[in-house]
Amino acid sequence: MLNLADTPPLVATPEVESRELIAADLRLLIAQIETSMRRIAAAMDQEHGDDPESSADVFILDDVTPPYATASAALGACRAGLRHALQCLSESSDA
Repeated sequence: MLNLADTPPLVATPEVESRELIAADLRLLIAQIETSMRRIAAAMDQEHGDDPESSADVFILDDVTPPYATASAALGACRAGLRHALQCLSESSDA
């Protein structure tokens, strides 16, 4: 995770540069969310892969999947919102 406390404050820049910086930040956040989603999927696979009964025909309901699934869904919603923000920013620069 990035430590943004050490990030120097942005200096007033022309509007185009400002949009580019914001877009870069949004893309970075989207990438971080996607990394977290992959880690969640890997953790779920690892926990279910250790079961000797795991197969395509066996479904195991446990206490681990719901928090992972909830976290992944929340991250997916965040990613969608960030992508929308990036699209809006891009559209405003085209106007």
